[in-house]
Amino acid sequence: MNKKSYFVEGIQGGGKSTLTRRLSEKYPDHKVFEEGDYSPVELAWCAYMKTEDYQNILTKYSSMREKIEEKAHNEDDHVIVCYTKVQTDKHEFYQEMENYEIYNNRVSFEQFKEIVLKRYGKWDGEPLIAECSLFQNIVEDLILFRDMSDEAILDFYREIKKVIGDKQIHIAYIRTEPEGIRKNLETARKERVDDKGNEVWFSMLCNYFDNCPHAVRNGMKGEDGLVKHWTHRQELELKICEELFPGQYTVLPSKNYGELKI
Repeated sequence: MNKKSYFVEGIQGGGKSTLTRRLSEKYPDHKVFEEGDYSPVELAWCAYMKTEDYQNILTKYSSMREKIEEKAHNEDDHVIVCYTKVQTDKHEFYQEMENYEIYNNRVSFEQFKEIVLKRYGKWDGEPLIAECSLFQNIVEDLILFRDMSDEAILDFYREIKKVIGDKQIHIAYIRTEPEGIRKNLETARKERVDDKGNEVWFSMLCNYFDNCPHAVRNGMKGEDGLVKHWTHRQELELKICEELFPGQYTVLPSKNYGELKI
């Protein structure tokens, strides 16, 4: 059995989901985790709740109690709810649960750091294939909402590297050329529209990005701002790979990698 765990990383639109699927076919004995799943290391699209808050949610949405409980997991003194996996037409449920995520500066930096390091430290190293579980959500939080410097983020990952210890991991990083970043964004804008052709997804993305502390401080907005940010994020993540995970990562060209490279 291959004991190595694979972390599939890269900026949006590069082909991470496809690579995750191909790796899962190559290593069928590995558990696969996508965003929103109950993962031992990642909390994207999951609510991290105190028991009291969780009980209040069960009371408030009593008609959905069984569905919520099916997606809830006790972890120390908290309950993690994979709320995006709960099917309901009550949109207010998703909006309320989103407030319990740890990202986008919803918790203090001290608490954020404690949660991230504790979960990576407690992970038993069981072989997994995880999409967007090492960089994307953590780095986005640290750059956009905590407006941290590259060196401070590197320091954060030095601590992650320390708690991972000797667990066998390999980072499959999909690199997108600068012109490809803009092309992927433009393609998504055209594809993700409502039935009237309105770019609803892009409007929501811009509202999220344009108002974050990092973008406001640097005067970054819209498509140009997003491309600049993602270019910088990719450079930083590759720097983390090079400096902290030598011999533990492979860089693959976006949407242009073969079986041998994998």
